[in-house]
Amino acid sequence: MKLYGHHNVCSSTVNLIDAVSASASSPRPAPLALDLVKLGPLMRLGPGRPQVTVGLIDGPVAVGHPGLAADSIRTLAGGHAGCEVPHGAACLHGTFVAGILSARRGGAAPALCPGCRLVVRPIFSESPLAGRLPVASPDELAAAIVECIDAGADVLNVSASLAWASAREERALRGVLDHACRRGVAVVAASGNESAIGGSAITRHPWVVPAVGYSLRGRPLSGSNLGAGIGRHGLGAPGENVTSLSARGGLTTSSGTSVAAPFVTGTFALLLSAFPRARAGDVRVALIRSAPARRTVVPPLLDAWAAYRALRAAQQRR
Repeated sequence: MKLYGHHNVCSSTVNLIDAVSASASSPRPAPLALDLVKLGPLMRLGPGRPQVTVGLIDGPVAVGHPGLAADSIRTLAGGHAGCEVPHGAACLHGTFVAGILSARRGGAAPALCPGCRLVVRPIFSESPLAGRLPVASPDELAAAIVECIDAGADVLNVSASLAWASAREERALRGVLDHACRRGVAVVAASGNESAIGGSAITRHPWVVPAVGYSLRGRPLSGSNLGAGIGRHGLGAPGENVTSLSARGGLTTSSGTSVAAPFVTGTFALLLSAFPRARAGDVRVALIRSAPARRTVVPPLLDAWAAYRALRAAQQRR
């Protein structure tokens, strides 16, 4: 199930993108997803450095989950407080994405960069109305981006879809994304799962790296949103039946573009950890240029190890 709520032109909303399944039947081992984008060699260099900060703009995170490296996680005060509804969509989603980034190594979750700091800025809280999907406004998303930048984030992970925004709200979002670019803070955003061609104010922005979900066979998922900008400066990453942490405890699985996004974000964090003198812009160039040629609306698969080699060569030339 995709988390897109009904909306009309009088209601500007940002929606969670992917639902998280209620149970983890036949969970896929993390190495299958990691091998798809050649993350294994990069992860073996280490779990990331605490000097690198990832900003997670999503639902709240169940930081008490025993599988999380909780000491490295901080929730910003501006967000919704904690997992008030641990079984709700927002908490399940935020905890799942956090597990891809900051689970303890050695488990079934990908656990890309638990050594880095994770700053959580929830923008989704559970609705008091039963069955109502969690949403946020574009202005709340813009505020969260600024707060994460002010908190020292080096890269932001946005697993949210812009369902609709007014011209003013789109200008405001472009303004904060311009601000992220000026500050040298990378932004990775899920492209969305509506099988649409085009993009949003988020994914069209030239500084943003949109993430498209791929199957474990290396094929783009049919539901992923695509477009000229997504194909030009986006990346594909594992987005099918990925296993991570459940807010209910234990593991669960999910699919979609918001599952793919933290694989790209975690790669950013590991590369910044491996090359402390590199800037986010350097890493972005290495990631995008290390992927195959871009001639369609479909972005190529992330190649984390090729990006590492390209960045190492670039740093040695300096």
